[in-house]
Amino acid sequence: MEYDIVIIGAGVSGIFAAHELAGTGQSILMIDKGKKLEERNCPLDRGQSCGCDACDKYVGFGGLGLSEGKYNYTNDFGGYLERKVGYRRALQLMDEVDHLLCRYGGSQAEVYYTGDPDLVERAKKAGFDVLTTKTRHLGTELSRHVLQGMYNYLENRMDWRLETEVLKIYNRKNGGFRLVTSHCEIIETDKLIIATGRSGKEWFSRQCHFLGLKPGESRVDLGLRIEMRGNQLDSLLNRTFEIKLRFEGNDYSATTYCMNPHGRVVFKHQEGLTMPDGQNYREQKESSKNLNFSLFIPSYFSSLEEADRYLREVVGGINRGIGRIAVQRLGDLRTGSVVYGPDQTSAIVPTLEADFADLRREVPELYIRATLEFLEALETLLGEPIDGDTLLYAIDGKLYSPGVETNERFETCIRHLYVIGDCSGTTHSLSQAAASGLYVGRALGRSGNSRN
Repeated sequence: MEYDIVIIGAGVSGIFAAHELAGTGQSILMIDKGKKLEERNCPLDRGQSCGCDACDKYVGFGGLGLSEGKYNYTNDFGGYLERKVGYRRALQLMDEVDHLLCRYGGSQAEVYYTGDPDLVERAKKAGFDVLTTKTRHLGTELSRHVLQGMYNYLENRMDWRLETEVLKIYNRKNGGFRLVTSHCEIIETDKLIIATGRSGKEWFSRQCHFLGLKPGESRVDLGLRIEMRGNQLDSLLNRTFEIKLRFEGNDYSATTYCMNPHGRVVFKHQEGLTMPDGQNYREQKESSKNLNFSLFIPSYFSSLEEADRYLREVVGGINRGIGRIAVQRLGDLRTGSVVYGPDQTSAIVPTLEADFADLRREVPELYIRATLEFLEALETLLGEPIDGDTLLYAIDGKLYSPGVETNERFETCIRHLYVIGDCSGTTHSLSQAAASGLYVGRALGRSGNSRN
């Protein structure tokens, strides 16, 4: 079979690229290792073990867009799209992403803003930068509804090879590419878009090696997930649903991530590891009295192998092969006293069952020091102490793909080979990944129409 354009990866970047291309009259094929949206059903969500080669939580139509569906429309964080397309153009593309989400029902979740000029000034005096965004938080169920609507639109406008892996990509001598799939099919294409995200990092690394593309540096963000009294941050959240603070230490930069007022701390299973994640109250039958967020510190490595080794040493060491999460009260961590679990007088009841332990014996010193310094500065900003019953869970992580060098059109040094979304190393969020798909899909759609 021969196509004008093949897209490998059916996550949000691939989907938004396909949506732009679907009406251009070009022949389009989407390939993904995972399943259709309605067939994605990971046993981890039912408390069972998952030994799948392509886990339904991360792979398949929608990719990680099926998780919480949190779209942050900003250049302050979530990637470097503005470096490719310009600051204003990046924001415009993210607005177009939002319009498309709303076309398929996303408007059921209201947009909220985290900007607050008064807070910015107060935070600066305490040593913080406030990162601002416009956010539409769909949640898992609405994300599923929106993604299913997009699939219904695309289904008969292009060809599909789901539950299919591309084993090898060859450069054709006369231009274009030849793909060999796991079903022994040979597919030819003039242009190729790779949109495999973080979940396809090993596959992408192998293809880069075969094609002669050099991956860039790798990044891993790790940090403690903090669960505090639900009213502890009321003086900061009186105008917005959540805030994102960045604190610069002597040898680190720490940023809050995934803040969940009235939310719960839940297990996150990723790449064979277990981490504490945050769940928004909209995803629960009952809200909690607590607020939680992670405090992430990025680390950079020269290769994906080094980054993965570090990740597994830190998180795997805490897991101990049984999915263990360690937790400690802030008061006990500060004083180095005996580790206690909560009792009837505790101000904060944990929402995740974890193993109370001495985190100084579990977690690298950097993350302990950064958390304590951050919370000390936060006390200055709040004008009150952080409750000693505040819970610190070890250890959450955000994983990245190493990416490859591309030009302003997301085209690699190989002509007509495009890399978009998180595997490009440029985007680190759903909104920017989707925007990169819109951008490249629109550009290739115009070139296809001009050719026709």
